[in-house]
Amino acid sequence: MWAYLVRRLLLSSLAIFGVLVITFVLSHVIPGDPVAAVLGAQARQDVIEQERHRLGFDRPIYEQFALYLARLARGDLGMSLATHRPVMVDLREFLPATIELATTSIVIGVVAGLAIGILSAVARGSVLDHITRFLSLVGLSMPTFWLGLILLLIFYFWFGVVPGPGQLDIYITRPPQVTGLLIVDAVLAGDIAVLTNVLGHLILPAIVLGSRSLAGIARITRASMLEVLGQDYVKVARAKGLRERTVILRHAFKNALLPIITVIGIYYGGLLEGSVLTETVFAWPGLGRYATSAILSQDFAAIMGATLLIGLVFSLANLSVDLAYGLLNPRIRYE
Repeated sequence: MWAYLVRRLLLSSLAIFGVLVITFVLSHVIPGDPVAAVLGAQARQDVIEQERHRLGFDRPIYEQFALYLARLARGDLGMSLATHRPVMVDLREFLPATIELATTSIVIGVVAGLAIGILSAVARGSVLDHITRFLSLVGLSMPTFWLGLILLLIFYFWFGVVPGPGQLDIYITRPPQVTGLLIVDAVLAGDIAVLTNVLGHLILPAIVLGSRSLAGIARITRASMLEVLGQDYVKVARAKGLRERTVILRHAFKNALLPIITVIGIYYGGLLEGSVLTETVFAWPGLGRYATSAILSQDFAAIMGATLLIGLVFSLANLSVDLAYGLLNPRIRYE
């Protein structure tokens, strides 16, 4: 196990390094001058050149990348041109909101997706099966920004049952920051008003973001369950007279989990990356909006910091899935 873990970490490090190289080169070869954009249209050319020299943008790209790696080795992700703050500080501010949104979304997707997938597989060919398959297809095909706007129109504008966009109402005082996660900090502070307000703001974007993972998990659960339900050990379990619920959940579902776990890990890594459209529609202050803003303004340090974080998230998600295989199936050996 430990040898496998070290090997996977080394491979993940190489993959992240490759992503950093590609991102660094692409962000520096696209047209535009971020320094001129930050200083404004009225800035003199000599001032722009002086600032470019101070930031090292006038050096060859390989030398800039070497300097970036040297700073990265010291834990320095650089200074954002847009926010004028260290990128590490920005990531610490924006990541917790994405973690809350992504975790709530994946919980919705997993619970509902597993239930729908199992019911659809057990009732194969029935009206319920056709309805759930159709809804799964709709969930995968529906644009998230459109669904978000429709839900806002219905539940916020028409009925007013949920708060508007944002993470917290402007008149609500944020609880003392302990973890950066508003829900956790509100619970630790015992502030029910803040907790209720945060959950009210969270529910719609979580449903919108979780709808795609829900549909995908439901489809893979149905396919995996149908494959397992035709196996001999399931037929033997039924022949023994076991209850259908026991056969489905203990014998079939447990053996159908491996591909489902893979899909869940991929979806969660993608959600932690941040859904740009969902965060934009709901004005959610997450990593997706931060990364998009950095790309549009050619904020090199912010782009590299967000890319590094996203690469780490995906690597950890894939590693967690691989390690979970051994827990679910003792026959799997790590070599």
